[in-house]
Order: sequence, then structure tokens, then C-alpha cells
Amino acid sequence: MCHPQKAVNTKTKTPHKRQTGSEMAISPAPIFLSLPQRFEMCIKSTRPPRGGHSYSFGPNTEFSFCGLGFFLTVPQNAFMTLSITVSCLAPKNTLRRRGLVAVIFLSLLSSGCQTGAVANHSAASNANAESVPKYGYEIVNTWPHDNDAYTQGLVFHDGKLLESTGQEGRSSLRSVEPETGKVLKKINIPRPYFAEGITLFKGKIYQLTWQHQLGFIYDAERFEKLGEFRYRGEGWGLTNDGSSLIMSDGTNRIRFLDPDNFRVNRTISVREGRTAVDRINELEYVHGEIYANIWHNERVARIEPQTGRVLGWIDLTGLRARSDANDNEAVLNGIAFDEANDRLFVTGKSWPTLFEIRVKQSR
Repeated sequence: MCHPQKAVNTKTKTPHKRQTGSEMAISPAPIFLSLPQRFEMCIKSTRPPRGGHSYSFGPNTEFSFCGLGFFLTVPQNAFMTLSITVSCLAPKNTLRRRGLVAVIFLSLLSSGCQTGAVANHSAASNANAESVPKYGYEIVNTWPHDNDAYTQGLVFHDGKLLESTGQEGRSSLRSVEPETGKVLKKINIPRPYFAEGITLFKGKIYQLTWQHQLGFIYDAERFEKLGEFRYRGEGWGLTNDGSSLIMSDGTNRIRFLDPDNFRVNRTISVREGRTAVDRINELEYVHGEIYANIWHNERVARIEPQTGRVLGWIDLTGLRARSDANDNEAVLNGIAFDEANDRLFVTGKSWPTLFEIRVKQSR
């Protein structure tokens, strides 16, 4: 992908009062939360008999609770636990006089505000993140790669590479000889489409487009277009596990699609500990795990397909420099797995080099 997700406005719910006999109960009503940046907090709630709710808040958030207005100003990437106990009571002898008790406890956890690039949700979460294995690599082979290929998807099949390249007016689907970088077969994707990830499933190539919510289906041998399919949101990466198409959209969500009707069977949220891992890009299914490029990151995430838990990180720092790619958008993107020979290939957008690598033991 080429653009980050924009900050979103999120709607949640806050209680308003509803009269029930001699007391006022708490019932949900929507409020507006403005989230300037993607940010999550762990909200712990104590739940009394007559009310108590859990909420997620971003920095600089305005909200109301039982008629009271609040404004939260939270340092960038700080982590906070907000405990809310609310009881709205009325004296038994009258319905006109109503009392309101609202108790709000606000505390900064761990060592106070965490101002690093990512703030984990708790000390336990930090421990979980630190325990995720880190892997290195060694280069087995280097081969030439077309540096005009803005790589968005990569698949190894029958001794060749299938490659999807992006950019409007420059998008294509290719068959490439790995050892020479020679393009053996190619079809151009017309404007206005920006091609994205691909996967090979039961003799067909499925190709995403970025913002048009439209995918293309081709015969894998003839490169003949067989049809199209629709999906919601943006298309970034695509792979499969032998039964489902597995799709990323630039967030931390990965969707599993039915290849017959393209309905979403299930969705996982990718997390390291309790921290969301966003900007998930190109995907590859390797030994029962999902390998994922992270946009503008030199690491590959190893993801557990059932839970979305990050099982490890493969640090590929140094490959971009070795490839002589010098454009700011010439980022690591493209993972292909030769299952028969247990070989792993990686490249990047507009890289002149394709690398065969071997993942080294955790460190």
C-alpha cells in the first residue's frame, strides 16, 4: 500500500437516564468521541447493580456521563485506566427529587505516562511483547528484479514468480523467471485501478485493487481474465490457507473470505501482546503461519491465523540498503514461499534485487 489509514471518528455509547419506578436506571445512548490518531486504552469498569459501563477513549476526548460533561487530555501515546462507577438514585418518597452520584477514578498505570512510539496496555502486556521471539536472516541468493516493478504481491509457483505491481497506469500481473528477473508473461491493469496483493488458489489468480473494492480473477496458466469479485474497504495483501482467501486492508485486521462467494467468514485482529499491529500489507502463508509485511517497516510479522497473535518478528534490516533502492517509497514488500523446496523470497517496491533468505534462529 502507499498511504496510511486516516484517523477516524469513532462512535460509542454512554448512558442516559431512563425512569423506572422510583429509581432511574442507566441505559446506553450514543456519544461522539474524536480520535485524532489511532489509540486504544484499557477501560476497567466496576459494575454496580444500577449501572457501570466500559468505554474506550482517545486523547483529547469529550464525553458526558449521566448529564455530566468531561474532557480528557492525555499525553501522546499515554496509557490510562478509567474506572467508572455510576449510580443514579431517586429518594423513595418522591420522583421529582433525584440524586445523582458519579464517581470517576483516573489513574496512570505502570510508571505513569508512556511516551514511546507505542504504548502497551499494561505491564503484563509489555512483558508479553518483550517475550515475542525475534529472528534474523541470512542471504542465500540474490537475483535481478525489475526496478520498475512496484511490487504489491508475490507468489512462487511451478518454478516461477507471479507478481502483482501497483501504481495507476503502471499496474500489471506478471510471470517472472526468478534467476534472471526476465518477465515471461504480462498483462497490464487499466486505469484507474491500482493493483495490490495476489494469491494463487486452485488454478486461479486472485488480484486485489487498492481503493476500488474490486478484485480480478485470472486463469493461472493463460493469464486470461475469468471474472471479478467485490469486497468492502481497501485491498492491500492477499494469500490463502487452502480453504480461505486471506486479506489485509492496511489496518490490524485480517479477513478470511469464502472463495466461492467472497463473504467474510471471520476476522482476526493482529496484536503483539495487547498492542494492535497496524499497516499490515503483503501476506504469505508459510508453514501454517501468516507472514506479513508491515508498510514502512523492515520487519516481517509471523502471525497465528486463529487468534491474530504475533508469534515472532523477522528483522530484515539491511536488505533495502543492499538492494540499492533509494526512493522513500521503495519499501520492503513482497514475500513468496517455495513450499516444495522450503525457500523464502523477499523483495520490495521498485527494488532491483530479489533475495532468497533463510530465517535464522531466534535471538
